[in-house]
Amino acid sequence: MTISKIDNSQRTAAKVAGFTYLFGMAIVVFANYVLLNPLIVPGNVAETARNIVAHERQFRLTATCFLLYSADVVLLLAALYVILRPVNRGLALIGALFRMVFALLWLLTTLNMLSALRLLGSASYLQVFEADRLQVLARLYVAANFDDYYVGLPFFGLAATVCSYLWLKSNYIPRALAAVGVISSAWCVICAFVFLIFPHFNKIVNDYWFDSPMALFEMVLSFWLLFKGLRPGVSCRASVSDTGSDSSPSHRDGLQSVE
Repeated sequence: MTISKIDNSQRTAAKVAGFTYLFGMAIVVFANYVLLNPLIVPGNVAETARNIVAHERQFRLTATCFLLYSADVVLLLAALYVILRPVNRGLALIGALFRMVFALLWLLTTLNMLSALRLLGSASYLQVFEADRLQVLARLYVAANFDDYYVGLPFFGLAATVCSYLWLKSNYIPRALAAVGVISSAWCVICAFVFLIFPHFNKIVNDYWFDSPMALFEMVLSFWLLFKGLRPGVSCRASVSDTGSDSSPSHRDGLQSVE
């Protein structure tokens, strides 16, 4: 067993991770509930299409927010990899790759939005189609964002589960908080897979409950990383105390046991 201290790159990455967690949540809520949802008229394709055309700038801003969120997820996975790599390099890489898939699917939602806007445009080659058909196709592209998210959700949940396990193993954050992360993330993975197989599962468990516990965990984790930072591993502090080998400030400040 090798003992190494928490270095400055990990401390910086913790601040970056805390910020990107919160920024990502804020931008997704703003894009979906403030910008996009007011334009969608349930059961009325024509009215939805008219809203999109009349508020094209707002619709484009929504697509830009989705693009920013995709970039935010990439930044987050890089920060988490830097933090958790000393705990287990292989698992940290797996978590990063799972989260990368999720980021790419959010990139696809941006393309869906732009495709919908193109279908509602005035290009000459669109004139061969009836207006109502173009409106239906545009609505299908917007609706595809729902599928993109729920295809990506298992990868998001798996990434969060792996990272939560590494948080638990590292003692960088309170073990109780890390345990909540493991449970809520695993719950999200299970719900996401069940929903893909049984599309009416959300009538039994509301789809907001698939990922809300995990989102609450990540919100608490964000504030912890921003204001508390990474704490030294409990086992490492104990080993130093027991051996009495070094009591200097550099060894008291953030020791971590790495397997």
